[in-house]
Amino acid sequence: MRGRQTVRDMVLSMLAVGGVVWIGYLFLPHDADSVPPLKVEYRVAAASAKRAAPYQLVAPEGLSDRWRATSVSYQPAAQSNGKGNAWHLGFVTPSGQYAAVEQSDVPREALLSDKVAGGKADGTADVAGRTWDRVQGDKARALAVQNGTGTTLLTGTASYEELAELAQALK
Repeated sequence: MRGRQTVRDMVLSMLAVGGVVWIGYLFLPHDADSVPPLKVEYRVAAASAKRAAPYQLVAPEGLSDRWRATSVSYQPAAQSNGKGNAWHLGFVTPSGQYAAVEQSDVPREALLSDKVAGGKADGTADVAGRTWDRVQGDKARALAVQNGTGTTLLTGTASYEELAELAQALK
């Protein structure tokens, strides 16, 4: 008789725990779209990186609020494992795609192969009075321009139009 009560008690306990889990599922948010995306403030990091970089470091000014900065970093050459002095600023674009500003003083082709897998030349684009090389990769695309000793690369899954909008805002 005692063994049947133990099994019955275990089943009742499992039903009680299951009920609590079900109620929690109903009331806790579980829609990924309802979670606000991460947004970082990059202006202070850009100002610091501009003082440290041996090339003319650029960051966007005047982008609409629909562009959300999600990552920012500057790595001096001594800390970048052979990737030179490296500036990165990542965004979610208004269309929900990814775009990034990548700058480095490594050779242009090394930066392109590191950031745009399978990249092939895809013409040019005139933006903000400069001619940018268009590069189409396996999963991403890029606009690239040489700035003295540094290369500026705008890359991501964003369209060439959104990358051009980002290029227009660079200062």
